[in-house]
Amino acid sequence: MRLVFAGTPQVALPALRALLDSSRHEVVAVLTRPDAPAGRGRRVTASPVAELAAAAGVERLQPARPAEPAFLDRLRELAPDCCPVVAYGALLPRAALDVPRHGWVNLHFSLLPAWRGAAPVQHAILHGDEVTGASTFRIEEGLDTGPVYGVLTETVRSTDTAGDLLGRLAEAGARLLVATLDGIEDGELVAMPQPADGVSLAPKLSTADVRVDWSQPAMAVDRLLRAATPAPGAWTTFRDRRLKLGPARPAAGELSSGQLEVRGHDGVVVGTGRGVVTLGDVQPEGKGAMPALDWARGVRLGADDRLG
Repeated sequence: MRLVFAGTPQVALPALRALLDSSRHEVVAVLTRPDAPAGRGRRVTASPVAELAAAAGVERLQPARPAEPAFLDRLRELAPDCCPVVAYGALLPRAALDVPRHGWVNLHFSLLPAWRGAAPVQHAILHGDEVTGASTFRIEEGLDTGPVYGVLTETVRSTDTAGDLLGRLAEAGARLLVATLDGIEDGELVAMPQPADGVSLAPKLSTADVRVDWSQPAMAVDRLLRAATPAPGAWTTFRDRRLKLGPARPAAGELSSGQLEVRGHDGVVVGTGRGVVTLGDVQPEGKGAMPALDWARGVRLGADDRLG
């Protein structure tokens, strides 16, 4: 089939590579977000999908909004049979949805109808799911509500960060997406409506959402730190300044909420509402990430110092 692939961030690359390597399908163009400032220097940078498309010699479509007439005209000229989507990052208008005869097929990183929205992997970890997965579905105008073609499952490991889990799902999901497109072309796949039960929403996590509440139990703190890694990054305050936190691990003992203790070479522990956690890497304002023990030595922790 002739394909226009829509995607923007790094997580979309395994799927785009798999489709570029497919002997059955031709990626005639990619749709991705416009070049934008990125990094500490705020240099205008192409998206990972745009960079891969350029390296592969594939046309790039980068409208500010996919409702722009010029984009819609070019999409019709390309006449794709189907448009696979992985984390494109903008809502598609009905005029675009109607162009490909097999529609737009989205790879979403949850077992729909669970965790519809922008941050399904983060919410799966945050809420303690033991199993998650990926789904391919036909895009409708609702939020991740379309009928499902195929699914795969993936175990959520006790040490998984959102980055770890998303990396595995991106690789496995790429294979699922190719198999879905193969099945659509062969006429063997029929999309099934999502069940009405089991719907949950996964909105993007804001900076406020990932501030650590040390009155929560250690298990909840552990989940939050892992869910927020690598982005947006969980944080707390220390001496009235922000301190970014990487993943921690539950530890033995009891301290009051936010209380800090250096345990020799074992590291730095902090109390929660129930139990304690051993801090991993921390990042003070204006500095790079460092092991918590190095940070604690540098700031010379006092008996009254606390987090939060």
